[in-house]
Amino acid sequence: MGRLTGGDPSLLRRINSAVVLQALRAADSPTLTDLVQVTGLSRPTVEGVVEGLIETGLVVEAAAGEGATRRQGRPARRFRFRTEAGHLLGIEIGPHRVAALLSDLGGRVLDTAQRPVEERAPADERLERVRAVVADLLRRTGVPRDSLRAVGVAGPGIVEADGTVRLSTALPGWTGFPLGERLRRSFRCPVLVENDANAAAVAEHWQGAATGSDDIVFVLAGLSPGAGSLIGGRLHRGFGGAAGEIGALHLLGREATPEKLLSTTGEPLHPLDEAQVAAVFAAARDGDAQAREAVDRFIRRLVHDVAALVLALDPELVVIGGWAAGLAGVLEPLRRELARYCLRPPQVALSQLGEAAVATGALRLALDHVEGELFAVESTVTGRRRTAAR
Repeated sequence: MGRLTGGDPSLLRRINSAVVLQALRAADSPTLTDLVQVTGLSRPTVEGVVEGLIETGLVVEAAAGEGATRRQGRPARRFRFRTEAGHLLGIEIGPHRVAALLSDLGGRVLDTAQRPVEERAPADERLERVRAVVADLLRRTGVPRDSLRAVGVAGPGIVEADGTVRLSTALPGWTGFPLGERLRRSFRCPVLVENDANAAAVAEHWQGAATGSDDIVFVLAGLSPGAGSLIGGRLHRGFGGAAGEIGALHLLGREATPEKLLSTTGEPLHPLDEAQVAAVFAAARDGDAQAREAVDRFIRRLVHDVAALVLALDPELVVIGGWAAGLAGVLEPLRRELARYCLRPPQVALSQLGEAAVATGALRLALDHVEGELFAVESTVTGRRRTAAR
C-alpha cells in the first residue's frame, strides 16, 4: 500500500471540501471572502471547492439579496448549503405503534406519520407496517425514495452492530430478527438500527431536557424499563450493546415480576398492557388504596433500577421518559430516594419530547451518519475518521 502523506492531493481536496462545506452550513449565505476568512484557505482553493460542491448539488448560489446588506456596486456572490439536497428518516418500531419522522439535511422535520400495530403482531407484519408508514410519508411530502441519505431505526431490544436484534422480550419474533438486513432491502441508503432507550437519550441531548448536559441517563420507564446513557456526550452502548437493560433485574429474582408488581388484586395483572397500567395509575390518582400501593411499588422498583445506573455512571442528569413521565408527582419520590441511595444525587427531569423521543433519536442518528459522510475525512492508512472542526 502506498504511503499517504500530508501533501497527497486527494486527501487535501477532501479535507478542504469538508472544511468549506462545514463553514457554508454554519453561516448565513456567506461570500467567498467570508469563506476564505473562516477557513483560512486561499481564495482560489475556496473557489474551486465551492464550484465542485455546486456540481454535486450540495451547494447553490444564494438568491440576490439573501443574507446581504445593501451596498453600492455589484453585490458579491453568496452561497448556501442545500439542506433540501437530501432527506433523512427516523423510525420508531414499538409494541403498539410504528412512527416515522422525515427531515431535510439540516435535521428540520418536514412531516410525521404513524400507524397502530397489534402488540402480538409477528415480525413480518410489523415490518410491513413500517414500509406502509414510510410510503405514506414520502407520498404526502412528495419526496422521492432515492432522495433519502440515511435511515435511523429504533426499537426495544439488544441490537448487534449489523442491526440484528440479539434479544427482545417486548416484541414477538423479534429475538434474532435481522432487522437491519431486511430494512436495507427497502432503502438505497444506509440503515442504522439502535435500541429505543439509547435513541431517546440521544434525542433528549439533541433537542430535549438534556441539551445542556453531556453526562446523562435516560430512563424509558415502562413495564420493563430500559435506559440509555451518554458519557461525555457520546452514546454508551457497552461491549455487547446491552448497557442500560435495567429491566432484566427482576429476572435475577430480586423482586416480583411486573405482572405482580402492578397488580391491585394479589393476582398477576393480565393482560399486561398500557391500557391496564393506565387504569391502575388512574385509580391511584382517584384515591384507591390498592392502586396507590401498586404505583408505590412501581416507583420503588424504578428508583432501585435508576440508582444502580447512577452509582455506576455518576451522571449529571437523569431524564425520565416512557409511562413514568406521565405520573403525577413522580419526580419528588425519585429525587428523595436517589438522595438516600446515591453518593452524589443527580438532577432529575421529565422528558421534554414525550412519545416523539425514540423516533427523534433515530433521526438524529441518521443525521450523525450523514454529517460524518459530508464533514469527515477517512484516512486509508489508519482507518480512523477525522471530522472537520464544528
